[in-house]
Amino acid sequence: MHNHVFTPRQTMRQPDFECYHYLDTVPPVVDFHEHPFYEVFFFLSGDVRYTIEGRTYQLRPGDILLTGSRDIHRPDVRPGKAYERYVIWIHPSLIDRLRRTGDDLAACFADADARAYKLVRPDSAALTQLKTMCDRTISAQRETGFGSGALSLIYLIEFLIHLNRAYFATPEAIRRDVTENSKVNEAVAYINAHLAEDLSLDRLSRALYVSKSHLNRSFKEYTGLTLYQYIIKKRLVAARSMLREGAPVMEACMKCGFNDYSNFLKAFKREFGKNPREFLEHR
Repeated sequence: MHNHVFTPRQTMRQPDFECYHYLDTVPPVVDFHEHPFYEVFFFLSGDVRYTIEGRTYQLRPGDILLTGSRDIHRPDVRPGKAYERYVIWIHPSLIDRLRRTGDDLAACFADADARAYKLVRPDSAALTQLKTMCDRTISAQRETGFGSGALSLIYLIEFLIHLNRAYFATPEAIRRDVTENSKVNEAVAYINAHLAEDLSLDRLSRALYVSKSHLNRSFKEYTGLTLYQYIIKKRLVAARSMLREGAPVMEACMKCGFNDYSNFLKAFKREFGKNPREFLEHR
């Protein structure tokens, strides 16, 4: 199979889904990011620690990570081993259309989000099936013959079915491969539940019954971001979601905790490359 050339692009070019196979001998540097679609990160080889919302996963070959539209995440790729993976991006609108057929093919994403635990470790049989479906999806995407688009979608649907089965069969014991901190987890949950409110360090330390210095230090250690960086990113992601759902720009600004409109506009463009009005024109 021919590999795709990795780029740091975090936007979809296709309306429904994209599937890639990457193999890098020089570790790419990827900043913390999020995106407005589902992502399946299917790890094949390398030395990778992957941080998602304050939890860091030490990956084994065959591990799969599930991220949704508001998860801030980043891989830390160490040199010395070839870094190989499949990456699948799925637009929520496709999931919505497929949901009408009966089963919710995003059930694994929803459950992983509710549990704040994103790792899937398929058994050997499921792993073989999932890899086969990825290869078939990519091959069909590259074809130009009659029905190639429909065929790639069929393979993706089959992949999602096996992915959900593997997710719900994954044992709890694999949690030992996760590095986390209970206070940081509480801070992440509190921030996500109170984005429109005062999230100053004083407020957070009182709400979580922890000293400001300890919270500051631990948050940066486990999430890779300062409290301020994390809060701004989460507020911007929430504002983007509101805009996509039809909210006016000013309403999105105020309801996501931004008290200064001009600062919101600058931060939005810095994060997403477009100001809110440009984003609305190209959504």
